[in-house]
Amino acid sequence: MKKFLIISTSNDLVRIAPERVVYISSDGNYSTLVQADGEMRMLSFQLGQLERLIVSQLGSEGNTFIRIGKSLIINRSYIYYINVTKQRLVLSDITTVNHSVSASREALKQLKELLEKEAK
Repeated sequence: MKKFLIISTSNDLVRIAPERVVYISSDGNYSTLVQADGEMRMLSFQLGQLERLIVSQLGSEGNTFIRIGKSLIINRSYIYYINVTKQRLVLSDITTVNHSVSASREALKQLKELLEKEAK
């Protein structure tokens, strides 16, 4: 059976297929979930809480998501371009999704090394 990420608060519930999540960014005690269709959803969860939700609900499928530094969780399926010196990460599916986000040099360097290691 297909797994969904379910994020529930006292007032609402979001049920989303993991492959539709492009990235989640942190904003203090809130996080913004960005979907493949461009919709953005503000969540009253810290990034660490969402990271734990992903692991507990998705199990091994949760490995699709990678925490980048303190402020980003990205879906590795959308990684298109990394520029460490410009601190730029482009998340794209080449057709409809195209998001440019910034992250620390160190976080991008680690991500680049991880992907290079996986490619071998």
